[in-house]
Amino acid sequence: MCTGIVYKHTGSHYVVKDETSGGLFLCTVSGKLRLREMPTTNPIAAGDRVSFEKTSPNAGVIKKIHARKNYIIRRASNLSKQAHIIAANVDKAFLIITIEFPRVALAFVDRFLVTCEAYKIPVKLVVNKTDGHTADMWQEVRHIEAIYAGAGYSVLAVSAQTGQGIDVLREETRDALCLFAGQSGVGKSSLINAIDPALRLRTGPISDYHRKGMHTTTFYELFDTAHGGHIIDSPGIKGFGLIDVEKAELYHFFPELFRYAAGCKFQMCTHTHEPGCAVKTAVDKRLIAPERYESYLKMRDDEGGKYR
Repeated sequence: MCTGIVYKHTGSHYVVKDETSGGLFLCTVSGKLRLREMPTTNPIAAGDRVSFEKTSPNAGVIKKIHARKNYIIRRASNLSKQAHIIAANVDKAFLIITIEFPRVALAFVDRFLVTCEAYKIPVKLVVNKTDGHTADMWQEVRHIEAIYAGAGYSVLAVSAQTGQGIDVLREETRDALCLFAGQSGVGKSSLINAIDPALRLRTGPISDYHRKGMHTTTFYELFDTAHGGHIIDSPGIKGFGLIDVEKAELYHFFPELFRYAAGCKFQMCTHTHEPGCAVKTAVDKRLIAPERYESYLKMRDDEGGKYR
């Protein structure tokens, strides 16, 4: 039996890198293992550590998934399944966003951040394509920085075209397994190419008709970088539905709300209407960004947990 890391999921097969030899094996999943896994669209994700049995010099069968230190998951669009595991054993997540073309909604950002909090994954926001920013767009970047500073999230402004911020991002990903996530067209693959030009990941243009991103990356895939990092490139995510987050506990995953909630008059405060709510008082005093509080209220009201 061999041990390796899942580098790519291609639908019915997984590319696994053997920890001992460094060789790549195209593997299927044991039928018994599939039956035991939780009902997701994918029982195994990029970043998973697995045990596999070689069936030929370049192929094998995955027999066991090792215990995960964490994973990031979203509600699947396939209604017959509960969820889709995006990546496993992640040291850091980077959510790539853009101010225009495409314009990324803060509601999407907040859902991703809540999921990272729920699964204890450190996360940073990366604003890409700053080379095309006008003065108004830079003002919006500053506004985003202000919104998320109170929650403890840092915002890094970068450009894959000019190289702005790339050295910082390269250092952030050193000696860590990192996930690059975001909607289509925000430039995830371009940023990875800027970090390590030798990778030469395929990139695509923005659709002129919709002024939105077009899918270039089609599978979740892990890449080893020259500086010792490991980055999972991901397909563009249109929406990010929450899963395994109870409505009553949702505020736990908004760090700034959770910080003030201890001062609420009622122990079971929902932070929506109760008198003596320390969270609402903090919002009124602008100690909590109103945009974040609005996101919290909308998520509470969304029974299906789907991004809108």
